[in-house]
Amino acid sequence: MAKKDSLVIVESPTKAKTISQILGNHFSVISSYGHLIDLPKKELGVDIEKGFLPSYVEVGGRKKVVSDLKKESKGKNNIYVATDPDREGEAIGWHIKNRFLKDKKVLRVVFHEITPAAVKEAFNSPRDFDLNMIEAQASRRILDRLVGYFLSPLLWKKIVRGLSAGRVQSVALRLLVEREKQINNFIPREYWEVEAELKKRDTGDTFSAKLEKIGGEAVEIKDKLQADNIVLDLNNKPFIVSEIKKAQRQRYPYPPFITSTLQQEAFNKLRFNAGKTMMLAQQLYEGIDIGEKSPVGLITYMRTDSTHVAPEALREVRSFILKNFGKDYLPKTPNVYKLKKHAQAAHEAIRPTLISHSPQNLKKFLTPDQYKLYELIYRRFIASQMTPARYLVTTANITAEKYLFTASGTVTIFDGFLALYNNDNDEEKEKKALPDLEKDEILELIKLMPSQHFTKPPARFSDSSLVKVLEEEGIGRPSTYAPIIYTLVLRDYARRIKGYFHPTELGFKVCEMLVEYFPKVMDIKFTALMEEELDEIEEGRLQRLKVLEDFYAPFKESLDFAQKNIKKEVIETGETCAQCGKPMIIKWGRRGKFMSCSAYPKCKNSKSITSGVKCPQPECGGELIERRSRRGFFYGCSNYPKCTFISKDLPQDEDKKTADTENG
Repeated sequence: MAKKDSLVIVESPTKAKTISQILGNHFSVISSYGHLIDLPKKELGVDIEKGFLPSYVEVGGRKKVVSDLKKESKGKNNIYVATDPDREGEAIGWHIKNRFLKDKKVLRVVFHEITPAAVKEAFNSPRDFDLNMIEAQASRRILDRLVGYFLSPLLWKKIVRGLSAGRVQSVALRLLVEREKQINNFIPREYWEVEAELKKRDTGDTFSAKLEKIGGEAVEIKDKLQADNIVLDLNNKPFIVSEIKKAQRQRYPYPPFITSTLQQEAFNKLRFNAGKTMMLAQQLYEGIDIGEKSPVGLITYMRTDSTHVAPEALREVRSFILKNFGKDYLPKTPNVYKLKKHAQAAHEAIRPTLISHSPQNLKKFLTPDQYKLYELIYRRFIASQMTPARYLVTTANITAEKYLFTASGTVTIFDGFLALYNNDNDEEKEKKALPDLEKDEILELIKLMPSQHFTKPPARFSDSSLVKVLEEEGIGRPSTYAPIIYTLVLRDYARRIKGYFHPTELGFKVCEMLVEYFPKVMDIKFTALMEEELDEIEEGRLQRLKVLEDFYAPFKESLDFAQKNIKKEVIETGETCAQCGKPMIIKWGRRGKFMSCSAYPKCKNSKSITSGVKCPQPECGGELIERRSRRGFFYGCSNYPKCTFISKDLPQDEDKKTADTENG
């Protein structure tokens, strides 16, 4: 057996298994299971007076991992850190080197796909650790610790013990709460539209046209009376084609996926939430057994904000398009997509590692959900390097004296990238082609169709739309979107109902307190600026100390004011304690909202809050109570365990159901 004279450290056991089989017998590969060194859990761990100096400790429960690491490193000529190619991966390796392998030479290897070629190439060109990346990670960790450590106790003082506040998560909560307020304050406005069903006299072809202008002014029909008067006035007027415009338009392919767009599209097309999408993507990245000598990473690194594609991948995909679709589907030069500000150009877009690994060929090796996500990534990448779709759009203006109607139709001339990938969620679907109309042609009116409408409130955020706005506003980065959403739901600040986020009463209270006392921390633009400054630390253009000082000064001022002025909120229920006669008050706990005696801890009487909805079980006589388990919230009978009725949804009247459906 060959001597294993080299040690490789990664963060994941699955990744360790894949890389071990790629590198062969001379390499011993071990997993750190994530961070081994971090800030302490039960204290601040940051010396503010000494330039925000962090005090790192060993992560609890990792003694065996550390012991195995030290044991494996003995006698090794070469030690490599092959953790993920981002700030967290850099920091994991750096702390291991500094704490446990001080006297040894440790090199960093980076690859964006776990394939034999990419891994071996990375090990042929190892580098030193990137200190700027480590500084940026440390800065984020310190900022988040300062916010969480000082704000969370204020939430305990104001609302209930056990709550948490996060620098980025709290701003995301603000987005949800403000959207909910917009929905609650929304007043629907009635409006009407008028369509005409028309017929071409010589062929009998029919089509619809919409009323757009009256007397040259944009139409605004406010009520049924106005709509009926317009219909009455139009009934005997001739409908004449006044103008026909034809134009060719192109629809360009979408860029290959980055983290945010993958999470958005996986929700829109597959209904996967952000956490599930990233879990599946991690599995595809770290390696799947597809019947070859070793597991294979099927996609490139899934935490990225770059649309850059490696030259060899471009050559491979262009050859595939030419062979399978033909020259008309292949652009003369590769499609290049604009990078976002501060995007890591050295990173790649999320793409399949090999085009030859088609989804259909791999289907038997993947779980159904892995297959769906891989197929989405595969098709999107190939389509991103195809030619645009081309359409012929015909628009006809039709006049009936002072009334102007318009009709349009679209015909596909060439499908281009749509032969492989379409997104029906944000693109207008192809319209029915218009008949062949001629200018000044007189049309026959079949009927006029007035219709009533009401303006709708903005939709609640879904995983897709929340990630989109976080990215647009510059809040968080690729690695943080899914954890932000996970924390909001875990803390019961928001609930995901039928795919859309509903902030809870607790979420409202937390948000309102933070906005009142910490307006800067909760400011969207300020949070985005902090993210940009962290990026600039990584790029070597800013110093960590300046960023932390600029943040802490106004934060400390708000903190001092809040500590002096925040008082415990007491919400009386109007009920008295059955045991001691003191008032019962509202509290929040791990299982949600409940009633507690105000004399606690002297009197520990508590009571569940019923929903006011009777249990649907016949002859039960109980009411439904909101409960919480590890799987989420549900409604159970107050007569449990005599009655074991459970429901995920609270029974509602039909009006409430309709309103919830319209609001998303």
